[in-house]
Amino acid sequence: MSGYFSTGDWIVIVGYLAGVIALGLWFGRDQHTTRDYFLGGRNIPWWGVGMSIVATETSALTIIGVPAIAYGGNLMFIQMIIGYVIARVLLAIVMVPHYMKREIYSPYQLLEQHLGAGPRKLAGVFFLFLDTLSCGVRVYVACIPIRLMLGETVCSLGGLVHPILGAILLFIVLSLVYTYIGGVKAVIWTDAVQFFLFLVGGLFALFYIPTLIEGGWGEVFARADEAGKLAWLNTDFTFSAPFNLWMGLLGGTALVLSTHGAEQLIVQRVLACRDVAEGRKALVFSAVIIFPLFVIFLLVGTLLWVFYQTHPLKIPLPEGSPGIKSVDFIFPVFMITEVPGILRGFLIVAILAAAMSSISSSLSALASVSTMDFIRPRLKNASEAFLLRFSKYSTIFWAIMLVGVAWLTREVTFVLNVAFSLRGLTSGALLGSLIIALFWRRLGPRAAVAGMAASALVMNLLYWPAVLPASRPWWLATFGGEIFWPWFTLIGTGITLGVAALFARIRPPPPSPQA
Repeated sequence: MSGYFSTGDWIVIVGYLAGVIALGLWFGRDQHTTRDYFLGGRNIPWWGVGMSIVATETSALTIIGVPAIAYGGNLMFIQMIIGYVIARVLLAIVMVPHYMKREIYSPYQLLEQHLGAGPRKLAGVFFLFLDTLSCGVRVYVACIPIRLMLGETVCSLGGLVHPILGAILLFIVLSLVYTYIGGVKAVIWTDAVQFFLFLVGGLFALFYIPTLIEGGWGEVFARADEAGKLAWLNTDFTFSAPFNLWMGLLGGTALVLSTHGAEQLIVQRVLACRDVAEGRKALVFSAVIIFPLFVIFLLVGTLLWVFYQTHPLKIPLPEGSPGIKSVDFIFPVFMITEVPGILRGFLIVAILAAAMSSISSSLSALASVSTMDFIRPRLKNASEAFLLRFSKYSTIFWAIMLVGVAWLTREVTFVLNVAFSLRGLTSGALLGSLIIALFWRRLGPRAAVAGMAASALVMNLLYWPAVLPASRPWWLATFGGEIFWPWFTLIGTGITLGVAALFARIRPPPPSPQA
């Protein structure tokens, strides 16, 4: 497919990659302590943090997969975004003051402050394990269409490796370079640039596609409405697909309360803010921009459906890889075959930007938790110079782990389901433990650990049958045959709180001098 690329396209792509590395080198000058490396010296402005939050959660899978959702269905994913917005506002009001009371490096330190070391360590292990798996899966999924866009020769690094492995190495190594050198400050500012790139890419597609359709916007919306492609509201309550309003209001809100309030991947950005006011502005700013961003890419999918009703595909959609339907390639195929040179390069860069922002964010978060939550408490006399060196070595270690997970993921069937729902295995346990630590701490640490462990166990029993339908047990029919991933966090949180409360009743915690 790289035969479709012009010299101008390659100049844009290579120039972008070189610019990102240069930005990391620039910010690497000021990394002298772990505070600099993981918190950016707590002097990053709220608007930069807000853009970084959105860039971190908007992976290449989102930029490619969200248009495919609308292309193959309708706009009902909008209902999920309603919950995404509500959760950010709640976190800005309730959680940010707790983050800023003391200087902490992860939300798991709040667990130790109120419940002790046990819940903190378990939460840290959950995050390290699941974020490595989920990020590795996202990398693999993103590399499949990017292999299509950049071509076999480029992704195989001139024939040296398998094309998918070459694409994995390309993304992870480039993301590692600027993360290793510049720390979270480089990650946040490159995220801000990358957010701008894929926003502009989405807006370009949104306004460019109607110019290719006779009748323009009016004809586009008439055809889409007639085919039911503009439907966005479903008030039926179900635990299984399709998306509905209750999934958004309840499941979507709980999901983001966990990902943005109890998981280091996003919380690390808020912790880099100067104070409570700045942290709140960052979260609210991300709430303001996340809704239109997703709507843009959903509408792009609708426009693509209308376009291809009257225009033949210039190349056939690739056969679906394990768990990835052919329709998931529709946006990359459109970029390659219908967008003029140089502009095509900028759209490809938008996909690269989304992929690299999610990788670099995970590397920084994983290194932060492994260093500050596990190594520093054990080596209380370690110097800042040693901890900074360890932090950078840890970043390399997690990059190697991501390469391994992404490469092994090629053996997994239904990988797109895995990518969307894997985090739900522990997100409820993390959110539930944080709720106990801040608002129900009388249950005690043993009850919190019991609730977290029970939640992880039950969610595994629910999750794997949903991903591997052949192993679905009879009792899942109670929920309509499959529990859709938007419900995972809410169910996991309920299990954590319920089991913890029951455990505390059976085995009350010993009296504590703390309130």
